[in-house]
Amino acid sequence: MGGSVSCCISPRESPKRLRRELDLEDCPITADVSEETGTCLQHISDRELPDELAQEGNPSDHPRTTTLFLNKSQTDVREKRKSNNINNAKHSHFHQMSPGLLMRKYSSCSTIFLDDSTVSHPNLKDTIKCVALAIYYHIKNRDSSRSLDIFDEQKHPLSREKVADDYSAVNPENRLIYRFIRTLFSSAQLTAECAIVTLVYLERLLTYAEMDICPSNWKRIVLGAILLASKVWDDQAVWNVDYCQILKDITVEDMNEMERHFLELLQFNINVPSSVYAKYYFDLRSLADDNKVGSLLEPLSNKRAQKLEAISRLCEDQYKNVSKCCLRRSVSADNFVLVKNTKAILS
Repeated sequence: MGGSVSCCISPRESPKRLRRELDLEDCPITADVSEETGTCLQHISDRELPDELAQEGNPSDHPRTTTLFLNKSQTDVREKRKSNNINNAKHSHFHQMSPGLLMRKYSSCSTIFLDDSTVSHPNLKDTIKCVALAIYYHIKNRDSSRSLDIFDEQKHPLSREKVADDYSAVNPENRLIYRFIRTLFSSAQLTAECAIVTLVYLERLLTYAEMDICPSNWKRIVLGAILLASKVWDDQAVWNVDYCQILKDITVEDMNEMERHFLELLQFNINVPSSVYAKYYFDLRSLADDNKVGSLLEPLSNKRAQKLEAISRLCEDQYKNVSKCCLRRSVSADNFVLVKNTKAILS
């Protein structure tokens, strides 16, 4: 048994052996031949296309693919770092230290600096700031302005105020996006986890529908993603009519139509694996670190350590409860598992 077979064939070879060689000639196997390495047969796994490879290009489905917003932000981050390096070089010329370097705190063997945000309990204010910043980079560094009529704010306005003539040409500021999202989350009493799922649905929409988020459609796209995320994530979902109380001039019919189109464009794929959720959380933390957004880091005290330990123990207990629920609700025919949405894990 091996990758290659060598033998001597006698003139009186058996018909069975000859028939086998003819069958092999009908199904050739490609091989890479070089003088240095010799014959290298292609492995069967290289000739088959796994199902998950079709999703590797979509960060909202595959945990190993970098998020779109993090890629969009790298251009601005590199420019900021370059500018900071130039300023630091100027300060060092006069034997001075940059104030930014003095304010930044680093952990050491004796002191650990942490904030109060964890993957299972993110900080609401910081998470909304990061999500707004991610959307800002999506709009600013977009490749084109592909859109759909259902998300066009001029054709489907959110208020009775007249839309400006240059509404599709002027990029919104980061603080405007933040105020819009903060108003919806504050009025609907949504959680920080819902904000992360909102960003997952937003990037999934852009990938599936092959469109861009731009000045003319960002409000309705964000509203549709928040609407869907709140219904999938929160135990007590916000009804469409409740959003009409927040946005006074929008109708329930318009909300229903936008939600239906959003689901169809997502191909009704509202599943968010826990690995994808964790990836978006940590990429948002990287975005916050690059842009100096978020709460100040504080030394880890005994009281905070006990609090983090209690949170970890709570998450572990919730995971055990979900595992027991999976065993009770598993289907023996196809070995599928129905997992109820919880605030700790999305499956």
